[in-house]
Amino acid sequence: MNRYPLWKYIVILFALLIGGLYSLPNFYGEAPAVQVSSAKPTIKVDLATQSRVEKILTDDNISNTGIFFESAGNVGSIKIRFNNTDIQLRARDLLQQKLNIDQNEPNFTVALNLLSNTPSWLNALNALPMPLGLDLRGGVYFLLQVDMKGAVQKKVTSLATDIRSQLRDKSIRQQGIERGPDSITLTFGSIEDAEKARSVLMTSQPELIWQIKPTGLSPKLVGEFKPTALKEIQDNAVKQNIVTLNKRVNELAVKEPVIQQQGAERIVVQLPGVQDTARAKDIIGRTATLESRLADPIVSTIAIGETPPPGMDVFRFGETRQGVFKKSVIFSGDRITDASAGFDQNQRPAVNISLDAAGGRVMQEVTRENIGKPMGMILFEKGKGEVLTIATIQGEFGSKFQITGQPTTESANDLALLLRAGSLAAPMEIIEERTIGPSLGAENIEKGFKSLIIGFTAISIFMIAYYLLFGTFSVVALAVNLLLLISVLSMLQATLTLPGIAAMALALGMAIDSNVLINERIREELRNGAAPQTAIAVGFDKAWATILDSNVTTLIAGLALLAFGSGPIKGFAVVHCLGILTSMFSAVFFSRGLVNLWYGRGKKVQKLAIGQVWRPQEK
Repeated sequence: MNRYPLWKYIVILFALLIGGLYSLPNFYGEAPAVQVSSAKPTIKVDLATQSRVEKILTDDNISNTGIFFESAGNVGSIKIRFNNTDIQLRARDLLQQKLNIDQNEPNFTVALNLLSNTPSWLNALNALPMPLGLDLRGGVYFLLQVDMKGAVQKKVTSLATDIRSQLRDKSIRQQGIERGPDSITLTFGSIEDAEKARSVLMTSQPELIWQIKPTGLSPKLVGEFKPTALKEIQDNAVKQNIVTLNKRVNELAVKEPVIQQQGAERIVVQLPGVQDTARAKDIIGRTATLESRLADPIVSTIAIGETPPPGMDVFRFGETRQGVFKKSVIFSGDRITDASAGFDQNQRPAVNISLDAAGGRVMQEVTRENIGKPMGMILFEKGKGEVLTIATIQGEFGSKFQITGQPTTESANDLALLLRAGSLAAPMEIIEERTIGPSLGAENIEKGFKSLIIGFTAISIFMIAYYLLFGTFSVVALAVNLLLLISVLSMLQATLTLPGIAAMALALGMAIDSNVLINERIREELRNGAAPQTAIAVGFDKAWATILDSNVTTLIAGLALLAFGSGPIKGFAVVHCLGILTSMFSAVFFSRGLVNLWYGRGKKVQKLAIGQVWRPQEK
């Protein structure tokens, strides 16, 4: 009656093995480390950079306990872990010197960091500790509001210029263009001109809905954004800003930064471990500009230190070269409306660029006069220029053209990203900022886990004192629940916050509540005169329906918090929902497995060690 089949015990052992394995990294702590990341948009950190770092450390006999390459989108970084801070400082100074030829303009950022002390065999299994949130590690928090109206207005302004140029090319005369918040209105001298313009613009500007509104002698053609196009503009603005912020935050060498969209128009930036709010705001809020210039047709690049031709500007191009350019600017980054990776007619990687009408006209004039000559793209940040690419002008082109010569599809994707994300797609305003000190974060961890341990101990004492052996079974099941919860959070790499610790404490109370229901059901059956084995079976079966109902309703509330909450509420909800699932496994499935092992071995049981049971007196 109370015996599990072998496969159920195998499931329990497998769950305990996985739980123990993936919760283990959280107990190793952190070790001193050095992080290497790119300091310039033209320098990429990849596996070749990792090999270079390994060689530098090996040649100088600096040992490490692990070297790891991490990639977030197109941004890569290398982290090296060491035994102590003395080796960490030596390695930082050596890498800073060897990786950066010019110390005044470093190509790589070499920063001190902390890295999990998890053994390599656990890392190979992808067993990682839970990342700590801002309130536990300390750092800065920003809530940014994206100006959606500004993003749409920027698009409207660009389209208005394009439309004026397109109508001029088709010899369609218009009497004025008015730009609205999300629409464009054109005035014509006759209905025939309005019809011709509508026919042209329906093809060239399909993201707008074009309608003619007769207004006497001056009919108007009104173009309004389609709802899907308007949403796409706003979504792209937020996504592009997030990409740009990720690239900028990388310079701060932050461990586990959180940059995510909140709602439709806001972005949350959490930088654990950063205490310099001014520097963080400077990097997050800075602007970058892009310029296109003609390169020197005789010598487009020179080595660093060489004297450039007179009247030319030079900008760094890679680690050892400089690009030589004329002083006049063909167009700047605000003229780029889109950039995407693709292929040319020979199926070689290329970057497709779209300019607005004004930029297209200038490009047409310049390229007509400079076919066969080199042209470059330069990204300016903090007054310093970095050459992104130098390509040869193959023919006359206007607002749409390709940049070829990229060695790989990946490099074409990187260049397209830089052209799109060189500056923010829409203005942002910091509407909330907080700074949490590292001592406060450490205190939060200490108090949080102390309360968790005290709560677990108090529950254990009560359960063992009140339910005897069955109370001991419940405490073991409760410990397994906590083990499984930590392991699941670690496997999901869910960031642990202070509300998350509170949810853990709540999960303990909810998990033990299930065991209380089971134990009381068994007691009730014993009072009614049932045999011990029958009381165990009926008690678990009857309690299961109640446990399932209560946990499902609580899970629904947790999912509502997860769906509609934000920030700390979501952190609480994630742990809360996972705690419900693990408690149902540990309190019912695992707990019954323990009881079956003890009482279901085929021998007759006279009495259950479940505390005092009062039977009704016989009359």
